[in-house]
Amino acid sequence: MKSRLESKKVAYKDYDITLIRSNRKSIAIEINRDLQIKVRAPQRMTQNRIMKFVTEKEDWIQIHLEKMELLRQKQEQDDRYSQRSPLTEEEIRKLTETARKVIPVRVAYFARQMEVTYGRITIRNQKTRWGSCSQVGNLNFNCHLAEMPDEILDYVVVHELCHRKQMNHSRLFWAEVEKVLPDYQIRRKWLKENGRRYLT
Repeated sequence: MKSRLESKKVAYKDYDITLIRSNRKSIAIEINRDLQIKVRAPQRMTQNRIMKFVTEKEDWIQIHLEKMELLRQKQEQDDRYSQRSPLTEEEIRKLTETARKVIPVRVAYFARQMEVTYGRITIRNQKTRWGSCSQVGNLNFNCHLAEMPDEILDYVVVHELCHRKQMNHSRLFWAEVEKVLPDYQIRRKWLKENGRRYLT
């Protein structure tokens, strides 16, 4: 026997919920990437019981709406950078100017926090590297970092400043990074997966 579906819109606080009744035995909530909330419920479950369930899950709904919004924004950003043309010389110049304003501020902030010193800061339009640190503490950064999410820019800054303590990529180096950014692996993974989209 086919499951008979009944669908209708239900208003709940700030949410518009699609209530779908069928011959199922349990109630469940799902949120898709379009930020649509769907509640699937048994045919005979009362409206009061359904709304009580929604109320109990309100925190869960809010958390997952925020997660889906972040995923949607990331997808839009990915699409934008995958489709964009190479930047013009003028666009590169403006991007470099922005980076020269933003990056030194983040370097100074984290250097104080990590109690390290550094030398000259250089900003360039590079094709392969995001940053580097010389033996004497001069720092070099890619101007495209100014286009990236703040947490990714901060990861690159902290990465290079940690070379002031460990001039290598040993276990001790990554331990220094983790002291400042406990979630550095997530940021590092994002940069590996998405960074090349910015190098146009």
